[in-house]
Amino acid sequence: MNLRFTKMHGLGNDFMVIDGIRQTLPETGLPLPADEIRRLGDRNFGVGFDQMLIVQPSRSADADFRYRILNADGSEVSQCGNGARCFARFVREQGLTDKREIQVETAAGQMTLTVTDDEQVTVDMGAPRWAPDAIPMTAKAEADSYFLVSGTQAWEVGAVGLGNPHCTLLVENVDNAPVESVGPLLESHEQFPERVNVGFMQIVSRNEIRLRVYERGAGETLACGSGACAAVAIGQRRGWLDAAVTVHLPGGTLQVCYDGLGGIQMTGPASHVYDGAIEITL
Repeated sequence: MNLRFTKMHGLGNDFMVIDGIRQTLPETGLPLPADEIRRLGDRNFGVGFDQMLIVQPSRSADADFRYRILNADGSEVSQCGNGARCFARFVREQGLTDKREIQVETAAGQMTLTVTDDEQVTVDMGAPRWAPDAIPMTAKAEADSYFLVSGTQAWEVGAVGLGNPHCTLLVENVDNAPVESVGPLLESHEQFPERVNVGFMQIVSRNEIRLRVYERGAGETLACGSGACAAVAIGQRRGWLDAAVTVHLPGGTLQVCYDGLGGIQMTGPASHVYDGAIEITL
């Protein structure tokens, strides 16, 4: 099969976006075989991406599209904030809709994407979920912070669910944070049955943070939208941050707003890189 795709990125968090409306993909299971996703995700032998995004017809009358997210390792996840922004730009550029407010069906629930006048995209990420079962995480009770132990090491983290699980550590300086060593340990920690995205947060002021994220199934990425929202929510819960926060990631800057009511609002850019086609085997 000759598969058409678009390469996009949100602050360097890069995606292979596939139109599953005008192209025929499998109707059950993964949109593509897991080994084919891994081949396409390889940066030396394939297209290369952090996640593959699939645009499909909605199964609900209340939504405009269905949105599926596949990691480069072939696993499927429920949420990706940077991907959602790219999704909104893609469906408009491809002529699949001319709406500026787009309702999208995801595995984590329905999501609203709003394209601003300057072509930035605001994503309503939904309300944070603090109960351990909703993250999901194994813990005796909900808490502001948890201690995760691995061998002789222990880390204090905040944990939250945003359609996908996140934990965030406070560090003095993200430049020398142990992302490469601690990230993989916590990503697969036994207290997170579905693995976890690991954020390393440096607080600059009550309205500004720096952040690096080790994403489950992808490793460290240049930006993680849901990770930015998780870090802000956890920082607010601990009393460290105000309602509107600028989040600096290695790939660029996001604006995150949350007043403790309703959903977390994240605003940032989405960039088109190129269009292409590649032969795949189904």
